Amino acid sequence: MNSDHPYSVAIAHLCRSTLAVLAVFEHVERHLHPAEHGRMRGLLKRPGADLALALTEFRELEPPQSLEAFHIQMERAGTAAEQAVRLFSDPASPDETVARILGSLRCTCRALEALYPLRGVLPPLGRLFAEAPLHDRLNELDPEITQEGVTVGMHAAGTTEDHPDARGGFVFYVPERYDGSEALPLVVALHGGFGHGRDFVWTWLREARSRCCCLLAPTSLGTTWSLHDPQQDGAALGSMVEFVMERWRIDASRVLLTGLSDGATFCLLRGLAEGSPFTALAPVSGVLHPWNFRNGNLGRARGRRIYLVHGALDWMFPVATARNARDALAQAGADVVYRELPDLPHAYPREENARILRWLDPRLALPGESENALA
Repeated sequence: MNSDHPYSVAIAHLCRSTLAVLAVFEHVERHLHPAEHGRMRGLLKRPGADLALALTEFRELEPPQSLEAFHIQMERAGTAAEQAVRLFSDPASPDETVARILGSLRCTCRALEALYPLRGVLPPLGRLFAEAPLHDRLNELDPEITQEGVTVGMHAAGTTEDHPDARGGFVFYVPERYDGSEALPLVVALHGGFGHGRDFVWTWLREARSRCCCLLAPTSLGTTWSLHDPQQDGAALGSMVEFVMERWRIDASRVLLTGLSDGATFCLLRGLAEGSPFTALAPVSGVLHPWNFRNGNLGRARGRRIYLVHGALDWMFPVATARNARDALAQAGADVVYRELPDLPHAYPREENARILRWLDPRLALPGESENALA
């Protein structure tokens, strides 16, 4: 099909406009602050309107029979992105605002889910799921021939097609280029309150895929992690890690536990617990829970590697709590790297992922990058 064919033009428009909306949402999620909601809505106005137009044009066209499955998937992605714009931007009462913002971010994850299987069809989609140094080497990330007996890609447990948001399960990712010849690092990423592993996996997938790391995104049993009864979610988390380590070659010396907000708080609670399988911890925008002072965790912190990230603009957990956590952990003998980001509110800074992985293991640096995690 020629590039000037009406269907080709419609595909290009929908792809371009969907990616533009997702790029704005990545910025929004990184900088979201209650005081900034109005400005963020303004950022979505033009790309949202263009996406609505692209969807209308795309839906009016009949796809060639060979592209019917692609058409359905592409429309699903565009529809999810458009719904994200509506939820975030349409007027709402103050009581509805938080739920609508969270809902809009979940919709962006549904768009990413729909686009991921299409990454080999359209190069712009392939670049969405790879770090910049690999944008001209996308074929390396998706080899045509995979090693026999090695299961790669996305795996989900604890959810079904009828109940995709069921709690207590996980999403597990193995890089498509993995051939089973060596043990890989494992990143275990814990979502924040009211989150879900199905959504939070996209926060880390680009870096895990680019740097050949396995990625486990668990979902808490309740709406958030069991901070007042750490053993409840802790036992489930331990079983998930054990499950993947029994079935894939994981390097037990490179098992990172990270998390956002409540996930960061739980990261410290379980990461410092007796018998923890995690060799490094990277909590983001969380707190050092009082339980750590009573259950022996601080005593076990000696020598533990901890990469602590917090925002100076955090409106939920003021930055003073992070500084106190840094001092308490350092006094307990932990090997602490503290990153205080001056422009970060209570949000996840995707740009830290590469630094965290280089800190975990300098060999995870991409070509042209410094092995120094803080460079």
